[in-house]
Amino acid sequence: MARKILFILLGLVIVLALVLVGALFFVRSSATTKTDGALTVAGLQSTVTVYRDQNGVPNIYADNTHDLFFAQGYVQAQDRLFQMDFQRRVGLGRLSEVLGEATLKTDQFLRTLGSGRAAAEDLAMLSDDTLAILQAYADGVNAFIAANPDKLPVEFRILGYTPEPWQPLHSVAWGKMMAWNLGGNWETELMTAQLIEALGPEAAATLMARYPEEGPFIIPPEVKSFAGLGQIDMSQVWAIKRLLKVNDPGVGSNNWVVAGSRTTTGMPLLANDPHLGMQIPSVWYANGLHGAGFDVVGVVFPGVPGVVIGHNSRIAWGVTNLGPDVQDMFIEKINPDNPNQYEFQGQWLDMQVIEEPILVKGRTEPVIQTVRITRHGPIMNAVSSDIGESAPPLAMQWTALQGTPLSQAILRIDQAQNWEQFRAALQDFAVPAQNFVYADVEGNIGYQAPGWIPIRAAGDGTVPVPGWTGEYEWTGFIPYEELPFVFNPSVGYVATANNQAVPDSYPYLLTTDWAAPYRAQRIVELIESKPQLSSEDFAAIQGDVHPVPTDIFTPLLEQVDLAGGSAAVQQARAALLAWNRQMAADSAEPLIFELYQQKLISETLGDEIVAAGGEELAAAYLSGFRNNSTQAVQRLTAEPDNIWWDDVRTPAVERRDDIVARALTLAVAELQGRFGDNAARWRWGDAHWTNFDHLVFAAVSPLDGIFNRSIPAMGSSFTVNAAGVDYDDLTMNSGASFRQIIDLGDLNASQFIYTTGQSGNVFSPHYDDMVQPWQGVQYIPLRFDQADIQQTAQETLVLQPAAQ
Repeated sequence: MARKILFILLGLVIVLALVLVGALFFVRSSATTKTDGALTVAGLQSTVTVYRDQNGVPNIYADNTHDLFFAQGYVQAQDRLFQMDFQRRVGLGRLSEVLGEATLKTDQFLRTLGSGRAAAEDLAMLSDDTLAILQAYADGVNAFIAANPDKLPVEFRILGYTPEPWQPLHSVAWGKMMAWNLGGNWETELMTAQLIEALGPEAAATLMARYPEEGPFIIPPEVKSFAGLGQIDMSQVWAIKRLLKVNDPGVGSNNWVVAGSRTTTGMPLLANDPHLGMQIPSVWYANGLHGAGFDVVGVVFPGVPGVVIGHNSRIAWGVTNLGPDVQDMFIEKINPDNPNQYEFQGQWLDMQVIEEPILVKGRTEPVIQTVRITRHGPIMNAVSSDIGESAPPLAMQWTALQGTPLSQAILRIDQAQNWEQFRAALQDFAVPAQNFVYADVEGNIGYQAPGWIPIRAAGDGTVPVPGWTGEYEWTGFIPYEELPFVFNPSVGYVATANNQAVPDSYPYLLTTDWAAPYRAQRIVELIESKPQLSSEDFAAIQGDVHPVPTDIFTPLLEQVDLAGGSAAVQQARAALLAWNRQMAADSAEPLIFELYQQKLISETLGDEIVAAGGEELAAAYLSGFRNNSTQAVQRLTAEPDNIWWDDVRTPAVERRDDIVARALTLAVAELQGRFGDNAARWRWGDAHWTNFDHLVFAAVSPLDGIFNRSIPAMGSSFTVNAAGVDYDDLTMNSGASFRQIIDLGDLNASQFIYTTGQSGNVFSPHYDDMVQPWQGVQYIPLRFDQADIQQTAQETLVLQPAAQ
């Protein structure tokens, strides 16, 4: 009987699989939109021509501004409409309308945060010209939707809805989410506060590894204690990060520019590789815009007009995250007689109370999310499900929660013709603050850090502060002319990797929490290793997989006594000491080192945190603050008798070498358990996979097998070729989302690559055709010359206006 049931079930599975395959083939045949030939499109004023190369990258030629951005909206919708719709729903907190209860808490968090409300304020700050471009782009998206009701992406059919019309607000909202993506200081504030409460300020300073030794660790005296803050549930914060495909606490970027005096061409070379989460489709969209004062190529976020990173006919630029502290948590005092009032300088002030209706698929009535906003920002406690009664209300002040002219800045950069115009455009680049490197066809290079970075009346933004006293208010922003910049530096290059931008003598506070210096050290070392550099040298730097921490932690094994260790541990030490310290996917040594490094850090710091603050605090710190923990242990290596090496769980007093030996032993044992006893068969790439997960179907079987892509990864969190390592399973969770090398001596020789492919259509050959070359640090042409674009075009689409 059981066997009969099994065969019936197996037959049903086969039938369902055949139905699914047949349905997908039907959808495939109806989901292809026209990219070659001619189309009549209502809303155009004149003819537009779109040339696509062998990788599906479009270059758009138009006679006027309206048509140029109308066509950009149309073409992006052809390739990425579902991604665009998904991203606007994230930015506005409207996922549950189509995904149901599973995303309700995420929507509640986003509505409380107010990214959608802030995006609406952005629109009020933009010039008429910028608003017209946003509207033209939206009209182009809507023209595609209206003309192709039966050719929309398959995701809409699976989820059972059709996209609503695009609005300028939707383009602006994604900028807020990228600012959130790149600005996580409030998590650092809460972690610092919890460590202070558990271990005291001195130990917290060691663990966060960011304060100068001679400096005090400032705790606002009015707070007295941070008890209760540790009860805040950060699950929704990490849910948003997973949604944005950013789970690596060390996520960052690289860029550098080298003057002609140091290149083989005699003209500047510029490189950039922003490190973001891995996903499919790619977070980037490549395109060229030509006409009406625009002549620019590069990448942009789907759903956004213009080019964010790239070059025009005169200048080139690249960006990394500056990482300034632009988020502060304020502890508010609530009126015990009126929960909608809070104290400020001895007076009770009324909060702004907003009711956000959240539509949820499957519910007949909306869920009402009540948001309370003080002078500092929204109170975030309501979206945390596990706050103790003693936890005080916490309001977030963040530069992105006000209107900013970011969209305007992007379009002004695209049109800038020289250093002065470039810097003028960056005055509008309010948030997220970035490190911009610059080069031009006149041979100049430069660096500018733009952004609205707060000046605080008191405090350094490292911990939550009293909101009721008025002592810690933001008094303004650092004046633009006093933000860090350099033009034609005598050293002949500028390199940034989220490292400290200015020396401590700089008169303003940017942040106390810079990224670890390892990538920057390696980039500078490689730039200075040759008198002149070529584009091939730049590619080799972008592909470099030597992490500086291997030079710090591997030599510790040389003198360690492993007499009582197993043969496997002895062999592991010998392998690491003979290793070339390259994190290659097909080698065992990177796998051994990564586990050894992880165990060294956790065995050194974790025991004290567990003893004082518990397992959850230790896990949150070790997995979420890799930059800090790695630097903390690095500093301890010079002090073999430092008390931090002692394991508080044992009666003995351990020293550095004891913990080093234990770390390697634990690493080998774990590797044997996961990959077998034969170390000769271990491979870094067997654990360290790049998973390009679909935005919605990443874990939905059997759709995950259709939409997701995976490939073994090289590199690690601290290599120039960044490949963020997940703390638990060692998979790659962030990395070079895009690479470009711009040759100012021959702009048409410039090249790029990004993670997956140009198309979001799973049936398109351009859905995943960049995966292999991206993994191999190979490049494709970033064509700019019109004759070359026309001659190499694989498809030419002529968009014609409808007859009047």
